[in-house]
Amino acid sequence: MKKQTLLNIKGEKVEDIKLNEDIFGIEPNNKVLYDAIILSRASLRQGTHKTKVRSEVSGGGRKPWRQKGTGRARQGSIRAVQWRGGGVALGPVPRDYSKKMNRKERRLALKSALSVKASDMLILDELKIATPKTKDMLNILTTLKVNDVKTLIIVKELDENIILATRNLQNVTLLEANEINVLDLIANEKVVITKDAVNEIEEVLA
Repeated sequence: MKKQTLLNIKGEKVEDIKLNEDIFGIEPNNKVLYDAIILSRASLRQGTHKTKVRSEVSGGGRKPWRQKGTGRARQGSIRAVQWRGGGVALGPVPRDYSKKMNRKERRLALKSALSVKASDMLILDELKIATPKTKDMLNILTTLKVNDVKTLIIVKELDENIILATRNLQNVTLLEANEINVLDLIANEKVVITKDAVNEIEEVLA
C-alpha cells in the first residue's frame, strides 16, 4: 500500500494513511492517457462550424453575361466560389468530434492520471467552511501553499458554502469524486482531495 500524509485545513499532519497502489501507484500508460486527453478535449468541441456553398447563398439566379463574344471568361453565376459574396469551396461543415474508448481503457487512463498526480496530491481529513466567503477558501489554499497554482479540489459531496467560496477563484476547479476525469487531473498542477473522496474513488476503481 502507498503511504500518504493526511492533513487538516491548517496544513498540519493528522496521520499517515495508505492508498491503494493499484489506483494511485501504477506505472502510467502514456498511450492510453494521451488518448483519453484527446477524447476529453474533442468532446468539448461543438462541431457547429458551417460555411455556405454556392447553392446556399442568395442571388446569382441568371448568367451574368452571355457565354461567347464578350472577351471575358465564361461565368455561370455571380455566386460561384471565385466571386465576392459567393459560396465557399471545401469549407467546414457540421460534424461530431466525439471519440470512443472502451471501459477498460477509460479506467486505466483514470488510474494513470491519479498515479501521475499522486505526488502533487494533498489529502485532507475534511474540507468544510462555515461561511460561503471566497476569502475563507483562499486562506485555506494559502495555508496549504496552493493558492498561486492551478488547483483541482475533489470532495465526496458538494457543499453550497464550498461552491460559493470557490466559484470566483479562477485557478480552482471543484469536482465531486464521481465526476473526476483525466483532463481536469492533468490540467491542474495540484490536487486537494478529502479522505472521503479518496475512499469513494478506491471503492469504484478497485
